[in-house]
Formats: sequence, C-alpha cells, structure tokens
Amino acid sequence: MPKIEALNFFYLAMPEILDVGDGSQDALLVRVSAGGYTGWGECEASPLTTIASLVCPMSHSACKPVAVSVLGETLDSPADIARIHRKVRQNSLDLLQADHALSGIDVALWDLLGKLRQEPVYKLLGFKRAYPKRPYFSLLFGATPADTYQKARQAARQGFSAVKFGWGTFGCLDLKHDEDQVAAARAGLEDEAKKEAILCIDAGTVWGEDVAVASQRLDILRKCAVTWLEEPFHTYAHRAYCQLARASGSVKLAGGEGAHNEYMAQQMIDYAGLGYIQVDCGRVGGITSARRVFEHAQAKGVQYVNHTFTSHLALSASLQVFAGAPEHALCEYPGQLTPLADQLTADHLEVDANGAVHLPERPGLGLEPDLTAIKKYVMDVEMIVNKRMLYRTPAL
Repeated sequence: MPKIEALNFFYLAMPEILDVGDGSQDALLVRVSAGGYTGWGECEASPLTTIASLVCPMSHSACKPVAVSVLGETLDSPADIARIHRKVRQNSLDLLQADHALSGIDVALWDLLGKLRQEPVYKLLGFKRAYPKRPYFSLLFGATPADTYQKARQAARQGFSAVKFGWGTFGCLDLKHDEDQVAAARAGLEDEAKKEAILCIDAGTVWGEDVAVASQRLDILRKCAVTWLEEPFHTYAHRAYCQLARASGSVKLAGGEGAHNEYMAQQMIDYAGLGYIQVDCGRVGGITSARRVFEHAQAKGVQYVNHTFTSHLALSASLQVFAGAPEHALCEYPGQLTPLADQLTADHLEVDANGAVHLPERPGLGLEPDLTAIKKYVMDVEMIVNKRMLYRTPAL
C-alpha cells in the first residue's frame, strides 16, 4: 500500500502585499507524494505561521508538529484520509494553527488519492456525477459607488447572472454611503439587462455584534432585492445573527468562512439563523471537514455555498464537496484574481456559454499548479531553532 513519502509547504507571495481584503495576494501551496503520484492543496491562512505549525518542536503530547501525523502514513482509501485527519487533530489539539495546515494537507491527500485511483475527487466522495454550478462573481466594492456600478456592469457583460460585493469601505462610513454602494451594484446589473441577476452583499464582520447598526441597512438591502447579507458579525456572535435574522425578512444571512473546523460551522447552522452556510476548504479542515458541514446543512435545510477567493485549485477543491447536489446550485467564483492566483494553475474552471461552471472529469482535483509560472512567487524561508534547521523552502 502506498505510504506518504513527502510533505512540502511552499510560501508564495506577490511582490507587494496591499492592505486590502484580498486573500489571494499570497498563498501556501501544499505538495504530498506517495506511490509515484503527487497531490496538491492550498491553505487559506497566513503562510509563515502555518509552516511553523508543520515543523514546530513538540510542546507536549497534544501539541506536536503537524508533519509527524502525516509522514509515513498509508494512503489507500478515503478511510485513510479520515484516519490521518483524526490523528492530526489528536496530536496537535493545542496547536491552534494546525487546522489551517490540515486543511491544505487534506485537500492534497484527496487529490493524491484521486490520482492513485484514477478518479475525480467527487466520485471518491460518493457522487455519481458532478452537476454544473451557477457562479456568483465575487468582487470587492469599488472605492466609490460609481466604481461599484462599473464593476457590476462589467460582471454582467462577462455573462455572470449572480454577483457579490463585499468589504472595501462598506460598513465603515455612514448609512448613506452604504445605501449608495448597494444601489449602485443593483443599478449596474440592471443596466446590462440583468434584472433577474442575484445580488449578494458581504459586510466582512464589520459590525462585530452590533445588531442595531446592521439593521439600519435592511431597508436598502430589501429594496435592491439582495439575496443574502454575508458576515454582518463575528463568526462566534450567534445571538446577534439570530436577532438580525428575525428582522431581515427576504434578505437571508450567510456566514461560515471564519469557521476553522466543522464544529464551528455546524454550530452556526444550528444557532445563527443562517440561510446559507459558507466554509472554505483551506480553513475548515479541508475537503473532509467541508463535506461534514455540507451533510449537516442538507439535514437542516440550509443552503451550502463554498467560500473561495483565491485560486482555481482552491475552487476545484471546494466544488468537489457538493458537486453531486444540484439543489445546492450557487458557487462563489473569484472575480479579481491577482497575477499569483491567476497563474497558480495553467487551466481555470471557465464559465460556459450558459453561465455555468463545470468540474473537470480528470483524476483528483483535475487541475495542476503551473510550476514554471509560479516559481517567481516562491519565498525563500528558513526556520532555525537552537541551530537546528526545522524548515527550508524545498525545491518546487
């Protein structure tokens, strides 16, 4: 049976990191090797701190480096991935960055197992086929309502029938500013003859747990037929979510990207009054944990939607989780890729003439990193403790 022979992390970054809400400016790429095949994954987390969790010296029996739970393990079936998943969580229970490291490793393990079995990941998850998804173009708000209006028009011109705007200065200034931003987004969609387009708004946790301030935005959200308000509050603020959900009417609440394991996401489903749960495979514990969240959402009648704002490698991983569920039809589609995120894979999951996204029918995730293109983004890193080299950037 194949055993995991190598586990490598690569810190990639743009030449300049800007102080904006764009997590695609750097990346932590994961490579796992076994049986002559290589699997790839991506962590949605601070790369350096996550590398540290992979190699840090043991503090005690429940605070071990993540790598010791993965290297040398057998990989022959989904049950092996579940076993490795449990082992990492047990051995690194008190290492808080471990879930982020596990997320990328878990994705790479599913990709690797798919290649070993010569099957797409979604089939390993038990789905017979992958249904097309309706992508919503995920964009940051423009600096002004006029900028947002133009972004909305451009998204509609590109054939997207669903768009989400978030972050920027939304929620940071006054009520009038936010009303103008939402109205501009809706007007831009309608002016491109997309009157039936879905519009979603992402507040990026800007109101903490202040229900009163968030409630002031409900009128404009309903007037502009906004489908959901995403992350009005901190991930843990379940009471605030519930209070707003009772008042929001036709505007549903969405959240979950801040969940670092399936238990946090499941509790949001149970106690936060959500209409949509969104988790990120690169944060929540990989495909294994995201699948558990999806199954819980199905059982509770909550719509499952991926959170993906980085590369198409991450997008493919996210879509595998709910590929065989046509009733969960929406998917987040990153719309403002940095050159790093764009070049991370040579192939992309392109939107077809009907405005739909399809998973590739290839083994594993169906996409490969473009190693030649991303070499220029690789950061040279060394981690030394007491003159002992714990980590050095490996050869890509």
